[in-house]
Amino acid sequence: MTYETLSVKERISGNPYVGRGIIIGKSEDGKKAVFAYFIMGRSENSRNRVFVENGDEITIYPYDPSKVEDPSLIIYSPVKLVGSDVIVTNGDQTDTVEEFLKKGECFKGALKTRAFEPDAPNFTPRISGILHLGGEFSYEMSILKSADEKGSACNRYFFDYEAIDGLGHFIHTYVTDGNPLPTFLGEPERVKIPNDIDAFADEIWSNLDKNNKIAMHVRYIDLASGETESVTYNVHEV
Repeated sequence: MTYETLSVKERISGNPYVGRGIIIGKSEDGKKAVFAYFIMGRSENSRNRVFVENGDEITIYPYDPSKVEDPSLIIYSPVKLVGSDVIVTNGDQTDTVEEFLKKGECFKGALKTRAFEPDAPNFTPRISGILHLGGEFSYEMSILKSADEKGSACNRYFFDYEAIDGLGHFIHTYVTDGNPLPTFLGEPERVKIPNDIDAFADEIWSNLDKNNKIAMHVRYIDLASGETESVTYNVHEV
């Protein structure tokens, strides 16, 4: 176990392709729950996307509907709320978690019914997170990965965190670019989370590879009042 905590810039700068990423944690002053979600893409189908805020939820839409090749893996709602929980994922497993929570069941139980994406040869991992805002703030993260290069079985990893001031955990789908794409390894990476949402959003966005980044959403939630601040960036104008 390593306790090294780096800035997001140090984690991603110069890396051409980390894929989709989730960061969850707590602001340095301990007053805000924080999450970020971003997507990158190499194909025209993947790059043809924008984030749209629908109240507290986020939905991904095609920027140019006429260019959509396969909507099943690119159009979904990455952010949804159920009671005092906030779900953040990189696919339609958001809906699965939502359904389970509404039935009184749990994040882990929902994801045990799901597997990695069927996009051979990459078998993109499904990454997911949930912020528990009722009572003492805590959060969980998960990655569902192919057990081998053939997609023969699924390995499911779960991480449960008590929030620490100024600390976030960062999980992303790929290590870097490649063919096939190399899957994320190990535990979620420790990153620093500042108090300023604009500074944090700019740090992430400006250090994602300019040729492959597509969209990003960052949200700070006041733990005392429940008030939220959010920043959404899209390469394509909405």
